[in-house]
Amino acid sequence: MNVKLIHNIFPLWYNENMNMNRFNKIKNITKNIISNIIINLIKVVKNIKKFIQSMSTKAKIISLIILVTIIGIISISIIVINSESKQKYEIYDGSNLDENKYPGYKELINSLQESHPNWTFTLFYTKLDFEEVIANEGHSDFRSSQLNLIPDSSVYPDDWRCEICGDKRYDNGTWLCASDKAIRYQMDPRNLLNEDNIFQFAELKYTEGAQTVDGIMSLTENSFLEGESIASALIQAGENANLDPYFITSRLIQEQGRSGTTLSKGYEYNGMIVYNPFNINATGNSSREIIENAARYAYEQGWDSLEKALIGGVDFVKVGYINVGQNTLYLQKFDVVNLDGVLYTHQYMQNLLAPKSEAENMKSIYEASGTVDSNLNFIIPLYENMPEEVSEY
Repeated sequence: MNVKLIHNIFPLWYNENMNMNRFNKIKNITKNIISNIIINLIKVVKNIKKFIQSMSTKAKIISLIILVTIIGIISISIIVINSESKQKYEIYDGSNLDENKYPGYKELINSLQESHPNWTFTLFYTKLDFEEVIANEGHSDFRSSQLNLIPDSSVYPDDWRCEICGDKRYDNGTWLCASDKAIRYQMDPRNLLNEDNIFQFAELKYTEGAQTVDGIMSLTENSFLEGESIASALIQAGENANLDPYFITSRLIQEQGRSGTTLSKGYEYNGMIVYNPFNINATGNSSREIIENAARYAYEQGWDSLEKALIGGVDFVKVGYINVGQNTLYLQKFDVVNLDGVLYTHQYMQNLLAPKSEAENMKSIYEASGTVDSNLNFIIPLYENMPEEVSEY
């Protein structure tokens, strides 16, 4: 089985490991650059010291004053530049959103807050230019597969197909490269600040009383996750990891399908039936090798029930995405969080519409369990140089 196929079946494992390799390379390169800069600065300081020592006392004082002034100016400039470019989060209070810089947000957020008084909204200042983001998310000649794909379906407008790729098929042959227009529409937060799409921004954390066993059971009926014991395990897993159990449930169904797969239904390894619904350590060059490696991992963890595997496997999701700041469905699809020093690479799926479908699942669980008006928080990305007009369909 080739790497591309492994990615299609096991996107979580593939993306995390590929991103870590890329991140480690960047980290090592950065270390080397910084080391070289420090070494060169030491040499420059030594040369300046020698030069100053050869001067008269008055010239030394003047030179030192000039040098200190220059260093001060450079330091202040660096601080200002870093401050201006650093991403930040701020709780929305109704008055701390500049409508001139970020047009169209305020009215939409206020409307949602009026309908759901217990909801809070966190403004995420990405410090990224909106059109630059779209350009980075769009077609690239340097990628073997594109970051954003759409289904080959007449449901979507013709201009949602990438002008460069046209009818070229990706993945299993049923996917097309998305155009900048399609990406712009799906990434423009103003198209999502409504009752239907808001859960793409829901902070994926455990909230006491907001997620219930009954809510999970309503979504998992007639699926491999059906049953009260599994629903309770999902709640416990979410509480242990401070992760929204509804998100975990929705992600598992999206990944495994409602019927599940070999690793979620149980696989015999060394005389034990083991479970690995998150496909952890699912690597290899053939389907059998991939399953065997994942089963071995489950065996070593003692995951002899689906409940144990769910509780143990949730940390894998948390470490791979939540801990690097990708703590909403939107941010897992679009890597605009700069916490790890890398942008646009660590994206959970190529499917442009993935956060939309998962958000719909999550919303339906909250509604079914009567907890949609709980104390939920939504993280809203703000981009620089947003157009006045909302991106069109």
